[in-house]
Amino acid sequence: MRVLIQRVLSASVTVDGEVTGAIGPGILALIGIATADGPKEADYLADKLVNLRIFPDEQGRMNRSALDTGAGLLLVSQFTLYGDCRKGRRPGFDAAAPPAAARELYEYFVRKVAEKGLVTQTGVFQAHMLVELVNDGPVTLLLES
Repeated sequence: MRVLIQRVLSASVTVDGEVTGAIGPGILALIGIATADGPKEADYLADKLVNLRIFPDEQGRMNRSALDTGAGLLLVSQFTLYGDCRKGRRPGFDAAAPPAAARELYEYFVRKVAEKGLVTQTGVFQAHMLVELVNDGPVTLLLES
């Protein structure tokens, strides 16, 4: 499982002209699920996501987590995080979980994150989404299980 996170001042997802999720200051998380991933990986990354200290403290050092700051979370499924571009000119997605399994684990991950008590918004699984964000820092990190 891979979660690409960006610290944002704001972020939103629009599907078919309708905003499906939006946050103010917080984390935009793009979530990729591999064929071998399961609840163990999702639990680990959900905990890592909300506890990772990427927000500034009073001295401007990255010392505070989403839980510490009450940051919003926008969780967006993105199978292309498992795109393999090493051969040819078109990415291969053999490592990405099939849609049914990926949806189940993505929804599980969203529930686990939401259980932490933070504002949690989402995109729409398998939809064509327009994602807008104002990256803060910029701070962009890749979490893997």
